[in-house]
Amino acid sequence: MKDDVAKAAKKPKIRKGFDKGAFYRTSRMLHAYISAFAFLALMFFSFTGILLNHPEWLQGKKPAEQSVTGQIPSAAIAGAMKAEDQPKALAAEVARRIKPRGAYSSGEMLDGEAMLRFEGATGATDVILDLETGKAEATIQPATATSIINDLHKGKNTGLVWRLLIDVTAILVLALSVIGYVLFFSLRFRLKTSLILTAVSLAVFVGIYLAFVP
Repeated sequence: MKDDVAKAAKKPKIRKGFDKGAFYRTSRMLHAYISAFAFLALMFFSFTGILLNHPEWLQGKKPAEQSVTGQIPSAAIAGAMKAEDQPKALAAEVARRIKPRGAYSSGEMLDGEAMLRFEGATGATDVILDLETGKAEATIQPATATSIINDLHKGKNTGLVWRLLIDVTAILVLALSVIGYVLFFSLRFRLKTSLILTAVSLAVFVGIYLAFVP
């Protein structure tokens, strides 16, 4: 009986509550998994950001405009004219036959013609469609390397999927940074240094903004 009491007394007490060890292990695991994608995306947007800051590095010959004509069947035009958004419906018919650069951006109807505008990261296209004859005249302007990088970096004229990719990238990089700080501050013997570096970094950002940003 005494032996049983002694063994029970020797058993370690199970502490309930926050487990720092498990928390930091999970943080390290998440940091490793997230970094597999986030670092690649971060390198891309960092590289394109540098190029945008120095557009002269990519200056070159501007791609020549291209003139393309096409014929839109009268039945297709008649069907598009019944749509609520006539220019958009006409643009869809034109896109099936001419393959413009970019996606439909805007359009207007004037004096028996439809003037349609397509814009995208790969270039832009202006189309004049004669509603009576069905003749479509398109002027295609391919994008330059600088404009492509600019659009991809900002998510301009890139479509829903690419903009969603930018959002996901931003969220993952933010999560990666927060987890990195958690691991950074988990090193007790470097806590003071970590706090000092954080304060100095913040002061540098604010100082540059106040002193040098016009």
